[in-house]
Amino acid sequence: MADARLIRVSPEVQAALAEGRPVVALESTIISHGMPWPDNLATALEVEGVVRDSGATPATIAIIEGVPHIGMQRAQLEHIARRGTAVQKVSRRDLPVVIAKRLDGATTVSATAALAALAGIQVFVTGGIGGVHRGGEATMDVSADLTELGRTPVAVVCAGAKSILDIPRTLEVLETLGVPVAAYGTDEFPAFFTPRSGCQAPARVDSPKEAAALLDAGRRLGLGGGMLLAVPIPADAAAEGAEVEAAISTALREAEERGVKGNQLTPFLLERVRTLTGGRSLAANIRLVKNNAAVGSALATELATLQRAAQARGQSQVLAGRERSRL
Repeated sequence: MADARLIRVSPEVQAALAEGRPVVALESTIISHGMPWPDNLATALEVEGVVRDSGATPATIAIIEGVPHIGMQRAQLEHIARRGTAVQKVSRRDLPVVIAKRLDGATTVSATAALAALAGIQVFVTGGIGGVHRGGEATMDVSADLTELGRTPVAVVCAGAKSILDIPRTLEVLETLGVPVAAYGTDEFPAFFTPRSGCQAPARVDSPKEAAALLDAGRRLGLGGGMLLAVPIPADAAAEGAEVEAAISTALREAEERGVKGNQLTPFLLERVRTLTGGRSLAANIRLVKNNAAVGSALATELATLQRAAQARGQSQVLAGRERSRL
């Protein structure tokens, strides 16, 4: 069993969890590796603001000097943002190394989900998940995000998987791992900068309440894994998204020509796409992350309401049982 003493939960997040109020986990790789300074800090603060305005408590997760922080102060966010790519990108497998060596680390989806679950947080918002890379059937280049979703009881709210990935195979792996996947307000699984991937979503929900019911049902069954809620990019950002998709095709070709692979591929593509679009990809990215944060916060709120109601029913039954036993 994991030792929760290894993590540091901020007083704000501790209080919200203790009182059964909604909490939303946020990753930090998007701060260090996804955006340049100072846009990264501004975006991190704005996304936290969206969560707060939606009635939930934000819990940005990162590692500072070997200590995983669940919920961060502005100075800590700025530390990660200023260091940028000098901060180690941390997947689940890297957590023991970064903690043991007392390094700074920015958490990816897999590491963020693992740490969020350790703190008792059930909803996590990000931009997009990793998945099966193109040619993954030969290279075995499959993101740890997928296996984390299969074993960690956290709902991941995102804009789907990036179109640089093999989305049909990504969905196949999620199915193999038993991960419920639902698209929000659409029948098609979104592909980050575009709402269309050409792949049918396994399920559809049209409100945060429906999404919370799905997550709660899986939890009450004791299935153990997480859930993926895929939210399409806002319609008013779709034009920017179309331009970005064209730039991605160019960047993919350049990456292949230069032999860029592994965990260096995504940062290379993001930077090239940002350059090719004159920064418009950054604007689209920020908009979709904020949209995800609003939906994720609403999901967390509905889930907290469901769980408080269930707890109240349980207490009422206990009291009724005690009353009967006295008769």
